[in-house]
Amino acid sequence: MLKLIGTDGTRLYSFDLAPGTHQVGRSPDKGIYIPDKTVSRKHATIEVSASGDEVFITDIGSHNGTTVNDVRISSRRGVKVGDRVGFGKTDFKIQSGEAGATSQPRQSTTLADDKDVEKSVFLTINEALRPLPQKVTDLPALFPTLSEMARILVLNEPREAMLERSLALVNRVIPAERLAVLMNDDESDELYSAATLLPGGRDAGSFRLSRTIVNEILTDKNAILIGNPRNDPRFAEQQSIIMSELRSAMAVPLFDEGEVLGILYVDTTNPVHQYNDDYLRLLATFGNIIASRLLNYTLIQERQEKKIYDAELRRASAIQKKLLRTENPQVPGYRLNAFQVPCRAVGGDLYDIAQLPDGRVVLLVADVSGKGMGAALLMANILASFRILYNVSEFSLTEVVCLVSEQLFNCSAPADFATLFVGVLDPKKHELAYINAGHNPPLLVRANGDKEFLEASGTMIGAFNLNTWSEARTGLNPGDLLFVFSDGVTEAERDDEQYSEERMEKTVCREAGKHPEDLVKALMADIENFLQDAPRTDDITMLAVKRTE
Repeated sequence: MLKLIGTDGTRLYSFDLAPGTHQVGRSPDKGIYIPDKTVSRKHATIEVSASGDEVFITDIGSHNGTTVNDVRISSRRGVKVGDRVGFGKTDFKIQSGEAGATSQPRQSTTLADDKDVEKSVFLTINEALRPLPQKVTDLPALFPTLSEMARILVLNEPREAMLERSLALVNRVIPAERLAVLMNDDESDELYSAATLLPGGRDAGSFRLSRTIVNEILTDKNAILIGNPRNDPRFAEQQSIIMSELRSAMAVPLFDEGEVLGILYVDTTNPVHQYNDDYLRLLATFGNIIASRLLNYTLIQERQEKKIYDAELRRASAIQKKLLRTENPQVPGYRLNAFQVPCRAVGGDLYDIAQLPDGRVVLLVADVSGKGMGAALLMANILASFRILYNVSEFSLTEVVCLVSEQLFNCSAPADFATLFVGVLDPKKHELAYINAGHNPPLLVRANGDKEFLEASGTMIGAFNLNTWSEARTGLNPGDLLFVFSDGVTEAERDDEQYSEERMEKTVCREAGKHPEDLVKALMADIENFLQDAPRTDDITMLAVKRTE
């Protein structure tokens, strides 16, 4: 009988192609059930002649198509042994049913509710991995087999092929009629057959594992030996492991770094091959090698995913830098400078200096809750919202802040908000109108040395669906300096000590006579001197505006 053998990249499948018509699809009621999202519920039909020698495949309007030898088919197509068949993004091959090693469809492993299995032997994995006794190490096939198993650790081959190869090597030393690797599905928390080896060419059947046994393996990480289930009443009515004629069985956890990845299982129906503790320790040794290789696949995948993420992060960082202005508008009678350094590749702080159509200048600094990519997305949203409103005929501070806050409140999670300082400078009247929405009070240093802070006049934006902001005003005299900052300045931390608002105030006042750009550089140098080798834990943003003499 011909077989349809394949994989979706995660699980393996093996279907007998008996004479007749077989339905292929993602629907569980199909004879050939492939639960992959790229396979349509009704995907294709496979017709097998009465003699079993001729096979025809027809696509029945699937979304992702059916291919034969990488060519998409649009009509009934004959296939033969060795042909490759694809349903969506799954890959299959037509094979002769005489192959010794086959992979089974991914199917849940039934758990029986037995109450006690004390006659079975349970060994902790540490006990099972004790040095093998000499009578085992003297087995002629052991060292060549272990050498081949060691090669698996460095061979570059698909996971499915590695598992099949491993089972064949285990069978060189441990006599068995059925060998399997069962993997734990993280999404459904069920076991499925990742690979099976049937040296006698028999049908794999359905795995029926004791719930207690599975819990022992997955939870307590114990290796298990069942000496003779036929003579044990607990396993008499299929409350055991596979097949009524079973004589002996073993199962060991595949785990590394404390995580159980799956189960390595073998059994025998031959009364001559009665398993004992030595066989169990030998199986645990093989399982340890297989688990190490499985973990390596995971690490490789994580490394590839990290490369993709890092590339996306670099791209996001470049986009964010482009969003922030690098050149400030020229305002007669004023000098302006903005500066930002994120603590990560992307940050949640933002600033803007923009000239309105009527000549007034918007000064904006905001700090979004959280850090990283999420904060960066909110930062871009807030900045874009403000920039759209710059072009309205009459730019009203209270109306603009209300609109941006409402937009953020309606389109983000409850924990997403931002503190904000936004001011509108009239360079003709030398007057600053501003709203402080829960932000650190900016420092205003007068030319005569007096200091004042522009305190908050309302809550953060996006936190509540409220209009609580009121506009305040102050005049700017020649030599006056306005310094706006984010809490990354005052809360820069080293050994549980913060840079502090007091130290920032002293430095700004000391450097107030300088050009805003030089002042910002001096303050940043003082922060770095304070931090020494301690990492920055928050974004640092500064905006300095000085009226010239």
